[in-house]
Amino acid sequence: MPLQRCIAGEEIKNLSDSDLLAIILGTGSRTENVIDLASEILKHFGGIAGVSCSGIRELAQRRGIGLRKAIRIHAALELGKRIFSNNEAVVVIDSPEKVWKFFLHDIIGSKQEEFKVLILNNKNHLLKKKTVSMGTISEAIVHPREIFRDAIRESGSSIVIAHNHPSGILTPSSEDIETTKRLMEAGKIIGIELLDHVILGESSFLSLREAGYM
Repeated sequence: MPLQRCIAGEEIKNLSDSDLLAIILGTGSRTENVIDLASEILKHFGGIAGVSCSGIRELAQRRGIGLRKAIRIHAALELGKRIFSNNEAVVVIDSPEKVWKFFLHDIIGSKQEEFKVLILNNKNHLLKKKTVSMGTISEAIVHPREIFRDAIRESGSSIVIAHNHPSGILTPSSEDIETTKRLMEAGKIIGIELLDHVILGESSFLSLREAGYM
């Protein structure tokens, strides 16, 4: 059992996903040991990301889980997400990689696009982050006034925009490119520079500036 292996000296980082989940579960069901139960849960939900996106009561309905175990699983996953959401550790946003890492906990397991804005001062210190819209990018839901309203209120010097591609394909769409150009022009008029537009994936990212679209 993975818990006993760790007590015997095996490093936790070497455990598989099912081993880690088995430790959180603690016990199996009447018909399955804890390792088999953990493996079955991962298979049913499509891995850790799928478990993270499950509802607590949805997870609790699985045989051998129940509400208490479901809460423990979600609590453990939330702890992991909070490592990435520690805003105090990300004070300066000066690269697309930092943008990606800053938002990674938000997009893991997400099934829809989320359009986000980072408002920065003249030293690229983060002043505020905001989710502007959820759903496919279009002019109707990503309007310059929605993007720049808080930047003006916060006396921001610049902004970075970002959105995720749940498919994992990072190639920008024509709407991504057109939206970026429209916001660049609006920023020039307002006096708040659009520094970059970062497309986010769970395992990588694409900077439209670095890719030559800006």
